Amino acid sequence: MPCEGCMERDNVSTGVTMEFLLLGFSELLCLRVLLFLIFLIVHLVTLAGNTMIFMAVVLQPSRPPMLFFLCQLSAIELCYTLVIVPKALLSLVVVDGSTISFLGCAAQMHLFVALGGAECFLLAAMSYDRYVAICQPLRYAALMSQGLCLRLALTGGLAASAIALGLTAAVFRLPFCQPRRINHFFCDVPAVLHLACTQGYTPELPLLAACVLLLLLPFLLILASYLCIAVALLGVTSSLGRGKAFSTCVSHLAVTLLHYGCATFIYIRPKSSYSPARDKVVSLVYTNITPLMYPLIYSLKNKEIRGIIQKMLRRKKIAHVN
Repeated sequence: MPCEGCMERDNVSTGVTMEFLLLGFSELLCLRVLLFLIFLIVHLVTLAGNTMIFMAVVLQPSRPPMLFFLCQLSAIELCYTLVIVPKALLSLVVVDGSTISFLGCAAQMHLFVALGGAECFLLAAMSYDRYVAICQPLRYAALMSQGLCLRLALTGGLAASAIALGLTAAVFRLPFCQPRRINHFFCDVPAVLHLACTQGYTPELPLLAACVLLLLLPFLLILASYLCIAVALLGVTSSLGRGKAFSTCVSHLAVTLLHYGCATFIYIRPKSSYSPARDKVVSLVYTNITPLMYPLIYSLKNKEIRGIIQKMLRRKKIAHVN
């Protein structure tokens, strides 16, 4: 049953003129300036780090599969921060929160879910790359061709975009109660669903379906890859060989744990346990800290990335001296 004060959607122009108010961190008035400076610095460092990795890989004449996937990951993280962080910074500048249009909110939600889903599929593709490299090294070049890598990236991105579109359409077809205040710094799915004038768990079914397709399915693929890797490593008699093979998976495992840990905490839980304050903190880590950590993890653990970045910096230094 719709609640009293719901926004009826009979008028076709309603969706165009309708607005939401993003409250952001309006309850932390005394920390507004400090939070703004921290967010801005983290945002700029994240953009610089991911741009450096993206450009370092793009400028390479030949790119192994893992570098190709790292380039895709950096591009996704760049888009992530550009979709979420500018609006979050604006919410810290405006005292009473920032407004966002109905279409703008829907577009932000769609892009956020699509990028998150594409990252899940990309992590699954990267785990398959590690499986082939460790379990079938002699066939690695034949199996992980450029065409296959490109098809995996495109398929994952298109599938994530289609699922995100279906979820966004299902969410924004719901009637919303007055006042339309989103207690968040962006149009996250649980925060918008919290405004829906409906009872029961029916509105959550599209989110559950999206979680199964975007989170659970890639996670099972990643789990299957690492189970096969673990079985293969058990057959390796040399501890040095096991350690060397496992070290190639450390970066991917760290990124996967960060991504899935935050996403699972936010989305795979009942509506009754929704907590705006807790969600904002976890989303803050998910949308600001993890994109910053990814370049650090891969630049520290991946020798190829370190070598490429060092060459780039050396060339810039030489050009500057000349």
